Amino acid sequence: MKNHLTQRLAVCSWSLQPVNPKDLIAKIQATGISSVQLALDPLRDSPELWKGAPKLLGQNSIQIISGMFGCAGEDYSTLESIRRTGGIAPDATWEQNWKCIQATAALSELLGLKLVTFHAGFLPHDPADRNFANMITRLGEVADIFERGKIMVGLETGQETASSLAAVLKVLNRRNVCVNFDPANMILYDKGDPVEAVQVLGKWIRQVHLKDATRTKVPRQWGTEVPVGTGEVAWPKFFAALEKLNFSGPLVIEREAGKQRVEDIRRAKRFVEGGGA
Repeated sequence: MKNHLTQRLAVCSWSLQPVNPKDLIAKIQATGISSVQLALDPLRDSPELWKGAPKLLGQNSIQIISGMFGCAGEDYSTLESIRRTGGIAPDATWEQNWKCIQATAALSELLGLKLVTFHAGFLPHDPADRNFANMITRLGEVADIFERGKIMVGLETGQETASSLAAVLKVLNRRNVCVNFDPANMILYDKGDPVEAVQVLGKWIRQVHLKDATRTKVPRQWGTEVPVGTGEVAWPKFFAALEKLNFSGPLVIEREAGKQRVEDIRRAKRFVEGGGA
C-alpha cells in the first residue's frame, strides 16, 4: 500500500503561493513531487501572466492531474462568514460566479482536464429548506457545463456532514459529480470523523487532499490546520478505509497555513513514504 500511495502523490499549486509559472515550477520541483492540482483562476483571470503555465509544466515533466477553482466573494475569516459567502450558494455572487464557471469549464476542456474541484458552499441539510432546491439547480447547471467537456466535477468536503453531502449527491444524481475528500476539513469545520465519512462517501470519492488539523475546543470556531502527521486525522485508519474501497485516485498534498509551505509539503511526502503512521 505504501508504494502505491507514494506513486499517486501530487501537490496543490495554490499551497505554494507562486507569483508566476517559473516560480510554481521551481517550488513543485523543490517538493520532490511531479504531479500537481492546478488552480485555474490565475489562468482564467490573468492569462497574460499564466497562459504559458501548462506548457511549461509539461516541459518540466510535471503532470496536471486535476484543476481547482474558487468562487467570488468568499470570506473564510470565520465559520459564519464562509457559511454566508462560500461557493455558489449566495444569490449576490451567483451571476458573477456563473460567468467564471462557464469560462473555467471551457479552459478545463482546452487543457484536457478530466477532473475539476471546488467548494460548493453551504448545502442545506433539510430538503424542505427553501435554499435546498436552489442549490440543487445550481449544482446541476455546473455539472452540465463541465459534462459537455466530459469533465468530472469534485465537490470538496467542508461545511456539511458526510451524510448531508451524500443526501445532496443522491438528489442531484449527476454521473459526473464526485467528491474531493479532505479529511482535515471534516475536523476544521467540526463535521464528524474523517474515517467514518470515507465509509459514507466512498462511492463518490475520486480525489483526496492530504491535509491535517486539530479540532476546535470552542464551538462555532475554526479548528487549526497543522502539518500532515501532527494533527487528529487517524492516518493509518484513513488509508486503510481508502484501501478497503479500492480507491486508486490522486492523493494531493495541501497546505494552506504556515510560512514554510515547501518544507511542510516535503514533510508530508516523507510521512506518506514512511507508511503514514
